[in-house]
Amino acid sequence: MRSSSSSPTSLVFRRLAIALGVLGLALGTRPARAQQQGFSIAHFSPSPAGDRFFSLPSPYAAGAPIVAGFPLHAALYADYARDPLVLHGATSGRDLGAIVRDQMILHLDVAMAIAGRVTVDFDAPVAFQWGSAPKGRGYAFDAPTAAAFGDFRLGARFTILGKYFDPFQLAASVSILVPTGDPTAYSGDGGGRVTPQLIGGGHFDRLVWSSAIGVIAGPKHVFANVAQGMTLTWGAGAAVRLGENRLLQIGPEVTGSVTLVDVQSRTTSAELLLGARRRFAGNFEAGLGAGVGLSRGVGTPSFRAVGMFAYSPEVLDKRPDRDHDGISDGDDACPDVPGDVDGDPRKNGCRENNPALRRDQDFDGVPDAADACPGVPGFADPDPTKNGCPRAPRDADGDGIRDAEDACPTTAGAPDPDPARNGCPPPPRDTDGDGIPDTRDACPEVVGKGSSNPAENGCPGDQDGDGIRDDRDACPAEKGPLTTSPETSGCPKEVRVTGDAIVLLHQVEFDTGTAKIGRASASILDEIADVLRQHAEILAAEVQGHTDNRGSEKQNTALSQGRAEAVRKALIKRGIDAGRLSARGYGPTRPAFANLTTEGRQKNRRVEIKILSRAPKQEAP
Repeated sequence: MRSSSSSPTSLVFRRLAIALGVLGLALGTRPARAQQQGFSIAHFSPSPAGDRFFSLPSPYAAGAPIVAGFPLHAALYADYARDPLVLHGATSGRDLGAIVRDQMILHLDVAMAIAGRVTVDFDAPVAFQWGSAPKGRGYAFDAPTAAAFGDFRLGARFTILGKYFDPFQLAASVSILVPTGDPTAYSGDGGGRVTPQLIGGGHFDRLVWSSAIGVIAGPKHVFANVAQGMTLTWGAGAAVRLGENRLLQIGPEVTGSVTLVDVQSRTTSAELLLGARRRFAGNFEAGLGAGVGLSRGVGTPSFRAVGMFAYSPEVLDKRPDRDHDGISDGDDACPDVPGDVDGDPRKNGCRENNPALRRDQDFDGVPDAADACPGVPGFADPDPTKNGCPRAPRDADGDGIRDAEDACPTTAGAPDPDPARNGCPPPPRDTDGDGIPDTRDACPEVVGKGSSNPAENGCPGDQDGDGIRDDRDACPAEKGPLTTSPETSGCPKEVRVTGDAIVLLHQVEFDTGTAKIGRASASILDEIADVLRQHAEILAAEVQGHTDNRGSEKQNTALSQGRAEAVRKALIKRGIDAGRLSARGYGPTRPAFANLTTEGRQKNRRVEIKILSRAPKQEAP
């Protein structure tokens, strides 16, 4: 049961808030120094390190614990402002000169989250400013010439509603600006200031948003006939988180303020800033922003640019938490009822009076919240994976694998990492991997196909139908006789098919000096015709005639053309489609051998068949 008295943590927060309030009141009511020259013109106040936007605070407290159990964030901001303090004529409005033309302020900001609800931060600014020394009616102003500290900020933010990934979050904050700045350098007010704020924001998947309204309570100043003092501040922004891991954030933010003691255009400020931030290397973040002033209020620049680099651990993974008790469903023993953190996994996320702790649907004495088998009566066991489960799991086939995990519970088998095969007999051996078990494969070491004939089952086929199995056929695509030589068995005697030619092992013979084919070449022509019929994928082939170099080239060309035509006609006569064949005589122009010997000239007198085109190979089923 929870105690009704305040916890030590809440007492610490209460005392911290009281101390900050008393200190802020004392600083805020400190009287302004008479004839004080200058005041803090900085309008950009960086959000605490770890927040989502450049100048808008976020209402959450988040991060990974790394220092003494607290999430720590650190950021370096560089803020450049153009024309933040320009002297204008009271009636003409003419630019009389810039007291501060260029302003660069570096901020070192450190923030820490406590107990997931409180964020404290410290910001130390250093200002570098350049300008001129304009003069007005009875006034003379000095431009800052050296670097100066700004007013240090000490802040505390209290999350009232919501957590990091909730669509709506609410927080209240209070900051104290310590008078460490130099009023003559326009980097400090010369007195302390207190800035309470109310902050709202949220997270919608890829969209984040934040808004804030507050006041700055501090000393009153009159500078160049413009009063500065109690100021109302406001701001709003939204951004889209891009990328698969949502590491890039882009969006606008608008901020503004108005001095309540003298409401006019010169005491009203408004700025628009478009920023982009990118998370990298896990815990680091960098960003750039640029914007313009929307008003002419004192301290409002015509242009502003902001850069930042931060070490900022962030919650990157939102785990489901149905009961919103801060304990993810995966770790919550009672995920539907809010509870408390407990070291016992069986009670984590539960309350002592939670009915879920007492529910026991299988009546085995082990509550469902801790029962690994809540629907089956079992026994208590210190092992959470066995607690509430039967001690002797059923194993009908006696193979040592309990039925609940056995894919073949009635047939003894062996363990297997594949749940679909666990507890099943091992599959029959298939050495060649053709899908036919070795016990029924007539060719167990050669990939084959199924057959109703046991003597051929699992063996390669005979695609050319010459009665010789493909794995034993030297020419599986052309019919041929069985021989004792593995290199020629199953091949035609006179013909071979290569990639680009039908090779003739013996030449077609002609009567001397004529285009008449000799009777001895009939068998060669028969084989050529058979091969062309078997290779229907050969769409076009050229019958080529060649001669040696004896005689005139004109006569040899005519003779070779006649012999090529004779072979083409002989093949057409044997049933080959005329459209697949063409004939051409090349005479002596393409010798295959030197015409220096009788043997060379004899080999040059030849007929060749070249394959011109083939049909694309079809994928085998």
